[in-house]
Amino acid sequence: MSDSTLQSWEYLETLPGTQFYRLYRSPASALAIFRKRLSSLAKSFVMMLLYLPRPMPVKQLEMFVKDTSRGEREHALDLLHRYHIFRDVTFNSTKAYSLTQDFARSLRRALTGAADSRSFGQVANVPESTKVTIHDLDEYSRQRWEGILGYMVGSSANPLDTEQTAIQPSSGVIELLKAGHLIELSGTYSRGQAAKITKEGFAFVLQDINTQIWALLFLYVDNAEVFEMDKVDVLSFLFLVSSLELGLAYSTSALDETQQRCLSDLVSFGIVFQPTRNDGSPVDYFYPTRLATTLTSDSGTTLSATNTTIGSSLSASSSGAAKGFIIVETNYRLYAYTSSALQIALLSLFVNLRSRHPNLVAGKMSKASVQRAVQAGITAEQIISYLTAHAHPQMRRHAQAEQAQLQARSTEPGRVVPILPATILDQIHLWQLERDRMTTTAGFLLKDFSNNADYEAPCRYADETGVLVWKNDKKRMFFVNRIEGVRQFMADRKASAQG
Repeated sequence: MSDSTLQSWEYLETLPGTQFYRLYRSPASALAIFRKRLSSLAKSFVMMLLYLPRPMPVKQLEMFVKDTSRGEREHALDLLHRYHIFRDVTFNSTKAYSLTQDFARSLRRALTGAADSRSFGQVANVPESTKVTIHDLDEYSRQRWEGILGYMVGSSANPLDTEQTAIQPSSGVIELLKAGHLIELSGTYSRGQAAKITKEGFAFVLQDINTQIWALLFLYVDNAEVFEMDKVDVLSFLFLVSSLELGLAYSTSALDETQQRCLSDLVSFGIVFQPTRNDGSPVDYFYPTRLATTLTSDSGTTLSATNTTIGSSLSASSSGAAKGFIIVETNYRLYAYTSSALQIALLSLFVNLRSRHPNLVAGKMSKASVQRAVQAGITAEQIISYLTAHAHPQMRRHAQAEQAQLQARSTEPGRVVPILPATILDQIHLWQLERDRMTTTAGFLLKDFSNNADYEAPCRYADETGVLVWKNDKKRMFFVNRIEGVRQFMADRKASAQG
C-alpha cells in the first residue's frame, strides 16, 4: 500500500471508464461522487449541464469563470474528466462538454427522488422494544474501530491496560491490514503472531477517522476479486450504505449475494451493526452506524462530530486531542496525561517510557528512540505533527505568550513561535537526517521542449492545477506527479496550433 492509498479516493481514478459507467447506473453512487469528490466549481458545472437538452460549448462554459480564477476552472474540469463525468464532444462544429449519460440520469433521479424505492435502502419494521439506540451504535462502532487501531499499535497486548473495551479485529481485517502494508506480522500461527506497525500504518492512525475508513474500504475493494466479488458491485453497495440514515434499520431481504457478503465484512469494521438471534444467526435487518452515514458527507461539521463521538484518541481531531495532554521539555523529557492504551502504545514507538501512573506516563526522547521510529519508516514530520496536535494547553499558552512578546518588541516580524521547543524540533529533524538523507516522489519528467513558449504553457498549466513538483526554467524541464491533464493540455494546444 503506497502513500497514495492513504489519499484513498485517488484509487477511483485508476478504474477504467467502463467501470465508472456501470457504477453511475446507481443513483447512490452518482450522488456520492458528486458530494464527496467534486469541488464547488465542478458541482456548479454539473448543475449547469444537468438539465440542458444539448452539450454546452467550451467557450460558453469558460465565460462563467473569471480569468483570474483560471486555475480553479482547470482543476474543476480536470476532476470532471478524471471521474468520467464530462465528455468532450463536438456540437455545431465546435468543442463542447456533455455529461456522461448514466451519471446524469442517476443524479437527476437521486436529486428528485425518482429513483427506485430500493436505490437508497429498504427501511425495515422493527419492534420498538428491540430497536437499537444511536448511543449504542456509536459505542459499538467505537469499540470496533479502536480494536483495529489498538491491534496496529500494539495496545491490545498491554498487560497494564485494565480498561480495554475495544473489540479485537477479525482475521479478515488483520489480513486486510497486512495486505495494505499497514502492519507486519511476526511469529507463527501456533505460538501467536504479533503486529508491528509500518510507516504507512503510522501515517494511517494519525488520519481523521473518515480518511482511515475509506483507506481500508478501498483496499477492500481492490481485493474484491480475490474473494470472487465484482469491484463495481462492492463499490455500489458501499455508496448505498453511505446514503442511509443513522438510527434506522434496513432490511436485508433485497440484498443480493455480493451485498450480503459485503454486509458481514462491514460488521467487522463497525460500519454497520447486525443484531443476532439467540442461536447466533444474524437477523434480517441491519443498522448503519455513524461511520457509514458520514462516509460521503461533504460537511466539515458532520465529519468533526464523527471524530469527536467515535474517533479514537489517536486522531488529532478527536475530542481528547482537542484538550491536549502532552508536555515536552527542552531536555527531551515527555509527560503524557492519558490512560489511553492506544496513546501509550503510540508514544512508545518513539519515546523511551520510564514510568506509568493512573493518568500519567513519563519518558524521554533520545537519538536511539527517534531513529528506531525512523528505521520503521516513521518520519520526523509525523512525530512533530503528532506532538504538536496533542500538545498540552499549557504549552500552547506559553507559545502564545512568547508570540505576543515577540510582536510587542517587533524585532522579528513574521516569525511564528512553534508550540514545541525549537531545540526539540531541530534535534528530531537532525536525528532523522542521520538515517534518511533523501526523499523520492513518483511522477513524470517533461523535457526537450523546442522553445520557451512550448515549455512555459504546460508548465504554467501544471502549476495552476496543482500537479507541478519541480521545474528548471533554464533547462526547460519540469516534473509533475500526475500526467493525464498535462498530456491532454499539450495535445489540445498542438491541435489548435495545427488548426
